[in-house]
Amino acid sequence: MCALDCGFDNPIFAAIELDYSDADQDPSGDAAAAAQKHLTYYELDLGLNHVLRKWSDPVDNGANLLIPVPGSGDGPGGVLLCAENFLIYRHQGHEEVRAVLPRREDLSGDRGVLIVSYASHKKKAYSFFLLQSEYGDIYKATLTYEGETVSELKVKYFDTLPPCISLAVLKTGFLFAASETGNHALYQFVGTGEDEDDVESSSATLVQTEDGYTPVFFTPRPLRNLVLVDEMPSLMPLIDMKVANLLDEEIPQIYALTGRGPRSALAVLRPGLAVSELAVSPLPGAPTAVFTLRAHPGDEQDGYIVVSFTNATLVFEIGEEVKETSQSGFLATVATIHTQLLEDGSILQVHAGGLRHIRTDRRINEWRAPGRRSITKAATNSRQVIIALQGGELIYFEMDHMGQLLELAKRDMDGDVSCLDIAPVLQGQLRCKFLAVGGYDSTVRMLSLEDGTQLRPVATQAVNSVPESLLMLHGQAAEEPGSGDAGLFLHVGLANGVLQRTEVDRITGKLSDTRQRFLGTRAPRLTAVYIRGGRSLLALSSRPWLGYADMGKWQFMPLSYEALDHAASFASEQCPEGFVAVVKNTLRILAVDSIGETFNQSISRLRYTPRRLLIHPDHKTLIVAESDYQAVPIADNPELQKRLVDESGGSLAGPEFSAELAAELDQYGAPVGAPGQWASCVRLVDPSELSTKAVLELDGSEGITSMALVRFEGPGVPETSLLLAVGTAEQMTYFPTSCTAGYIRLYKILDRGQRLELLHKTQLEGIPGALAAFKGKLLAGVGPVLRLYELGKKKLLRKCEYRQLPQHVAQLQTLGSRIYVGDVQESIHYFRYNKKDNKLYSFADDVHPRYITAMTLLDYDTVAAGDKFGNFFVLRLPAGVSAQVEEDPTGGKLAAQMGKLGGAPYKLDNTTQFHVGDTITTLSRAVMQPGGNEVLLYGTIMGGIGAFFPFQAKEVGALAALAPQGSGWAHLGLYDLLDTSLGRQDAVDVCKCSLGTDKSQLATR
Repeated sequence: MCALDCGFDNPIFAAIELDYSDADQDPSGDAAAAAQKHLTYYELDLGLNHVLRKWSDPVDNGANLLIPVPGSGDGPGGVLLCAENFLIYRHQGHEEVRAVLPRREDLSGDRGVLIVSYASHKKKAYSFFLLQSEYGDIYKATLTYEGETVSELKVKYFDTLPPCISLAVLKTGFLFAASETGNHALYQFVGTGEDEDDVESSSATLVQTEDGYTPVFFTPRPLRNLVLVDEMPSLMPLIDMKVANLLDEEIPQIYALTGRGPRSALAVLRPGLAVSELAVSPLPGAPTAVFTLRAHPGDEQDGYIVVSFTNATLVFEIGEEVKETSQSGFLATVATIHTQLLEDGSILQVHAGGLRHIRTDRRINEWRAPGRRSITKAATNSRQVIIALQGGELIYFEMDHMGQLLELAKRDMDGDVSCLDIAPVLQGQLRCKFLAVGGYDSTVRMLSLEDGTQLRPVATQAVNSVPESLLMLHGQAAEEPGSGDAGLFLHVGLANGVLQRTEVDRITGKLSDTRQRFLGTRAPRLTAVYIRGGRSLLALSSRPWLGYADMGKWQFMPLSYEALDHAASFASEQCPEGFVAVVKNTLRILAVDSIGETFNQSISRLRYTPRRLLIHPDHKTLIVAESDYQAVPIADNPELQKRLVDESGGSLAGPEFSAELAAELDQYGAPVGAPGQWASCVRLVDPSELSTKAVLELDGSEGITSMALVRFEGPGVPETSLLLAVGTAEQMTYFPTSCTAGYIRLYKILDRGQRLELLHKTQLEGIPGALAAFKGKLLAGVGPVLRLYELGKKKLLRKCEYRQLPQHVAQLQTLGSRIYVGDVQESIHYFRYNKKDNKLYSFADDVHPRYITAMTLLDYDTVAAGDKFGNFFVLRLPAGVSAQVEEDPTGGKLAAQMGKLGGAPYKLDNTTQFHVGDTITTLSRAVMQPGGNEVLLYGTIMGGIGAFFPFQAKEVGALAALAPQGSGWAHLGLYDLLDTSLGRQDAVDVCKCSLGTDKSQLATR
């Protein structure tokens, strides 16, 4: 359906209709075959406020898409009807104008060309349509018309892109392509398809023969009219996902299988922001601090890098190259505690012995620390200087109009000071009002710096550990996004690895609304850096973290980089927003990529569509199963084999190892095989380098449907390492699902995950939908049959089976003596294996028919799962039933005989249900940060990754108390805010809804 361009007239809608009322009454199917599609116009009468069926006419039965044509003076109006192999112009009172769609020369005759997406560019002088076929080919369609009469329709080959679900032409000369699988892309127009050598089809040259219309052929070529500008990462579709810390990092990695066909990839996702390493330089020792300074006030780039050691200071001048200088005026024989570019352009160096004020004319003023006391901490901005001496005495300096630093106040803090900080002076103000002081007595104090009240305490806050670092930032309050109210926030890095963020009242200096977050095992060292032009926070713990304002909200993300010892902001012509950091004995210049993204990812290309992912626990190797329907294996593609040669003349294992071949397949797609043909392979990947260690192509037309690692046990079975079991189906087809034969292949993993060797192959009568290890045996779901196998010398030996499952086994999980089966249509079933009787007994199932797509165990009685309609749910066996099943002396036999209505004797309780809105393909339990709680991660078919956080019982009770009751809200306004009966809470505004925004009231409640 589409809306026509009618100007100011009554709106008209066009629709492709098919009357199937006769087909419903005809069991033979003849009526369905004879059904005819119609193009129908509907008019909305704005005066009478009803819809009229204005016009209807039969159209090609292959019609699948309508494209509105500009009208009302900008064009002839009407629609372009996209049908199989044709593009047709239709309009009421106008004869049909038809043109064939050009097709690839290597496309078989039984395959048609369908348009799946389009974009239109409308101007009074020049309009055209870009149409994309299911193979990715883009055609440019133009109409030749006079008034409202179309005389010719032209379709010209334009370019070839990966298939898209949507195209958009921007007025600035760009084309955005929302890809069906893989990354989305932004292209720039460099041509309008006016080349005469491009293949063109026209309605004026349409030739009809006895066999139909004469086709027009073309050969895909590299991009000529478009050039790639940028890409937007996308995980669509996300097929499988595992969470594990295979690289011994602080936070586990997410390993995901994404994409389809030659655009498939194994992606490694690390929570946090990607960091680019721009330069690395060795240093003569281990620095104690690093600072950067602008050469003059108002400069946009830094002029100096100051590196402090235990007994020396090095100053590097930033120009065309970074080089050491001795003309800066710094005292090079002492360690520098702090540096600052002051308002008048002079430079301040703070060291243990005093202050060194380097004036713009290179005159130097010295201030010595009194007696034998030394300076331990310092905090500065462009006009104010505060130092802390041994013993806890604070001395406050302020710059006068002559550029001199005047000592204005002193205060004894009754204990050593652990850290200091002062905020920058805002534009239009003379000074910062407050000073933050941290003490070894686990307190943070706010002192006033106003005239007459210098260093007077205004607020004190007790913290649960010694504050090691302080940083005050101005910015928008995270609780009031978009309000424009710039608040002042105090960040405190505690010795126990916790970062504390507290709001500071800008008038009184009072502290409120404290929030905490655990960053790592090291005390966070806080440094100010600049992100998107704003002053931001860099916290250096056991891993670096970056806090910044993004669209009015405070974001705090880890950086995917090793631990940094010291850091400072850095700005140069090549790196306008970065930071200089010290790691052991090296000085590094770093920049953050893709601000605002949750994950940074690295990918490894795959050959076919990935189906399953496993992690070998001993070798820490990734095992990937890949399969594609109607794909041509490498062994049957001699042209591809000739091109599988690297630069040195050696042979390549596949096209994914050649950048040129991979780019061609990415653009043009893979060759299409015969119906029922499959191509599959099993790949071993080293996660540290994302390099393929071994890839094994499967012989025959077999598609991989399941995979598991199993260690067999039993009498007569030799002690073996983990074996890889791969379930395959030969010549598998869908609608209905069938295959000529199923197989379970057993592979040995040799040379510590470097090689695969086939042990044997066992034939089955159906599709092995799921495999799992169970008590030294292999558990297999073969169609609707649950079967247990033992290891034999030449094939797997059938131990026992259960044949009464409803449809098809899609998921298998085991824990202890229990087996958890996910059926493709009939939800979850609980089984128990009786070793004495050698039988499988079903003792519990679900009362609802659910189409299971993913499943994971939460505990011995509880299963979390997702279905194809986007629902997430948790099923639990009642506690009394669980104990009864475990204590059953018959091992489940008696309970199995007490089944109800053909099902299991006990029913599972639905404790939680949540509608995600997208099909869940994978579920994983994981702890995503040290000291954090376990969460349940899920991946969806559209490439989304989300998390479910389990609430404790007391937290659920608190949320129930916060549920709005009697607040005067409309019933629909309360929908889905909180449902404690289903054990979920999916609205972040529950507290705000019931209590308002008054923080004191919220704290009291």
